[in-house]
Amino acid sequence: MPLQARKWKQRSFDVHLSCYTDSLGTITEWLTFDNMHHQWLLLAACFWVIFMFMVASKFITLTFKDPDAYSAKQEFLFLTAMPDMGKSPGGNRFPEELKEIMCHNAISGVTGRQPTHPLLGLCKSKMKEQEQSLFLVELWSSLSKDPACQAPEGEAGPQSSAPTGKMLLDSRLAQPLVYMERLELIRNVCREEALRNLSHTAVSKFVLDRIFVCDKHKILFCQTPKVGNTQWKKVLIVLNGAFPSIEEIPENVVHDHEKNGLPRLSSFSDAEIQKRLKTYFKFFIVRDPFERLISAFKDKFVHNPRFEPWYRHEIAPGIIRKYRRNRTETRGIQFEDFVRYLGDPNHRWLDLQFGDHIIHWVTYVELCAPCEITYSVIGHHETLEDDAPYILKEAGIDHLVSYPTIPPGITMYNKTKVELYFLGVSKRDIRRLYARFEGDFKLFGYQKPDFLLN
Repeated sequence: MPLQARKWKQRSFDVHLSCYTDSLGTITEWLTFDNMHHQWLLLAACFWVIFMFMVASKFITLTFKDPDAYSAKQEFLFLTAMPDMGKSPGGNRFPEELKEIMCHNAISGVTGRQPTHPLLGLCKSKMKEQEQSLFLVELWSSLSKDPACQAPEGEAGPQSSAPTGKMLLDSRLAQPLVYMERLELIRNVCREEALRNLSHTAVSKFVLDRIFVCDKHKILFCQTPKVGNTQWKKVLIVLNGAFPSIEEIPENVVHDHEKNGLPRLSSFSDAEIQKRLKTYFKFFIVRDPFERLISAFKDKFVHNPRFEPWYRHEIAPGIIRKYRRNRTETRGIQFEDFVRYLGDPNHRWLDLQFGDHIIHWVTYVELCAPCEITYSVIGHHETLEDDAPYILKEAGIDHLVSYPTIPPGITMYNKTKVELYFLGVSKRDIRRLYARFEGDFKLFGYQKPDFLLN
């Protein structure tokens, strides 16, 4: 091959080699850039996933913090859409299963909580044709229109947490349902044949003597001593016009029935009694039955604040003579003597000797006849801070008088105190006491004190 041809071939090879090397460098750089590009994309994707997870978590948290606002709307939509669907092809009755579902969902939607058996029963009893839906719509309407149920401007709604830690149950929205459930519970227990002897009593003069009348505002109040009754008497005294304000009523006048201006229902004719029982607003207050007995014992036999000597000098010796086991014991009346007397099935012969003084410890059934008289509201001492304003409002007198200020914590149930007082009482005597007061526990929803009985 000529020299010139070899040089041309060498130069061509060098040029190709140079181009190849340049191309290889370009490819390497592109691959390096592409790799970095993928890394950035992967990193960006990771950040996006994390961001979306944070957003989702926030949404879930907010949903679970405030489920009621959503579920109430959804379930109420279900309620309003159901009446036509609920009718069976063959008639106007709702199937039993559908009644249960509708009532459960609708009440949960209105109240934001699981419905209790008494409230479900009340709902299902309204299920003739469209009565159930009307009942719940009226319930929703009355609650939503009630100014007490409206949240102030700027607040999310009535679910703000209460100091006790309970949520919607203690809110104003659920409040009327509490009183409906209490009345429904009484109706159910009154129908139990097994408890008939403990839940029913005649509307005798003894019962009518316990009921105070305010004709001016059409109110009947049944007195249940040791449950804050002094304050309710003051309210009625002011309403009857005997004194202009609660603060001006002397303490010695409150329980002097010749001076306090409070007529008893027993002072009217039979026709007038029946008229008032049928048309007047009626209420009374209860508290845990055993805690009330402790209060009665302390008030009448230990502290005796109104200086009533007959409790210590007449009633206490009568109980000690019959019920004290250790005859050599010289101390004054003890709580175990008192419990033995109350739990004795034959206590009535002593009751007759004691007369009306027994009102401080007889059962609510004996005092107010809740199965025979249809009361408008039953208040509970343990929730008096809520119940007192509600009673005044329902009676239509909240603009005329206020319930006296309740000292903090005074109405709370004190289990430690109950345990301490019953510490020296035998299980047999406690069981006999519960057997007498079981009707009160069941009628008003108080828990059986198993911690004392077992």
